[in-house]
Amino acid sequence: MASPAASSAPAASLERRLGLGGLGLGLLVPAADGDNGPPAPPMPGLMRLRCAVQHYEWGRRGAVSLVARLAAAAAADDDRPCAELWMGTHPSAPSSLAPDVSLRDWIARNPAALGRTVAARWGGDLPFLFKVLSVAKALSIQAHPDRGLASALHALRPATYRDANHKPEMAVAVTEFHALCGFAATQELKEVLRTVPEVQELVGKEESRKLLSVKEQDGGIGVRSYLKSAFTKLMVASEEAVSEAIAKLKSRLNAESKVRTLTKKEQLVLSLEKQYPGDVGVLAAYFMNYVKLSPGEALYVGANEPHAYLSGECIECMATSDNVVRAGLTPKYRDVQTLCSMLTYDQTFPEVLRGVPVQPYVTRYTPSTDEFEVDRYLLPSGRSVTMSPVPGPSIFLVMEGEGEIQAGTMPDNTKAKEGDIFFVPAHTEVKLYTSGFRSMQLYRAGVNSRFLS
Repeated sequence: MASPAASSAPAASLERRLGLGGLGLGLLVPAADGDNGPPAPPMPGLMRLRCAVQHYEWGRRGAVSLVARLAAAAAADDDRPCAELWMGTHPSAPSSLAPDVSLRDWIARNPAALGRTVAARWGGDLPFLFKVLSVAKALSIQAHPDRGLASALHALRPATYRDANHKPEMAVAVTEFHALCGFAATQELKEVLRTVPEVQELVGKEESRKLLSVKEQDGGIGVRSYLKSAFTKLMVASEEAVSEAIAKLKSRLNAESKVRTLTKKEQLVLSLEKQYPGDVGVLAAYFMNYVKLSPGEALYVGANEPHAYLSGECIECMATSDNVVRAGLTPKYRDVQTLCSMLTYDQTFPEVLRGVPVQPYVTRYTPSTDEFEVDRYLLPSGRSVTMSPVPGPSIFLVMEGEGEIQAGTMPDNTKAKEGDIFFVPAHTEVKLYTSGFRSMQLYRAGVNSRFLS
């Protein structure tokens, strides 16, 4: 049987590696079977995270990338695009407490950090993945599978679909943010088929006729069936046919721009053509809603809904998954048949979320899924705010400014500045204070409060 001193040694060693000796980290070390030693020490109030940057080609570079600025140390002297900052436990880019101590492993050893309800529901892992995105050019036209399809795709092609989880997600705009999301209304699609001959040619006369003849009031399965058939016909067209259609479209719009003002969708299509020449996604944009978010507005994307983020910077939160089914605007693997078959073909314009004030300086964005919610803190100079204990974990990101954080029973405040990221265990009170003359902007990701209540 291990002695109490022996069982506590790993925790003390880990505290030293994390540079937290003397701060009461209180790592919980499971006792050996039959060990009736002293009770585990209290859970730490908060822990500083080291988080990974993803260098996808669509990301912004250098000082214009919010991701690069927030991850200044990790992105120093790196001229690659800084596209995403990942905060969480997903194995593709896990956050860590030290170079060899992942947050995922620490939570596995300390499930009390999740809270009993969260640990029971999500198998002892963090249920959400928190990100920052800096988008210079369009991401792929994509959708995320529901749980059933995710499980099937993971079993079939685990190298491409790396987990079996669904991936509902929400983007909160930090700057003006543009996206394509969901299918346009029937009347708009009819106008496309009447006025964009390059699209009608690829869709075909029969499929075009069906959509053009449908009545607005019909709605339901009939329209969805016609829409699915027309969209699939476009997406599976040959590369040669697509390239020829886009060349015709580009030539026609450039000529018409000299005698009239192009529509916003037409301007978007020309912009996408410059980014992805000859890509079918350029034409697919005509089928989708064009959404513009102002800073502080948010967009929720459920399972099996087509979307593509186009430009801007945002906070993003999602269920812990990296499952993406792509079909356009990408050099990556395309699974066109899967995407066309999985979509809901819903034509409702996406709801723009503006958040709900939950206390002074704090706005909450609450989606319909249980895994996550996001709080935005806009804390003026000289002010403070307290987050009452919640029965689930949180991750805090300092976006702008500097101040101090006091968490749980920690006797001293922790300094917090732009780019700092903290993991906060369940049942921990957090107090935030500004310092100096600058305000602070922070974001918190946590488990949906409706699930926890």
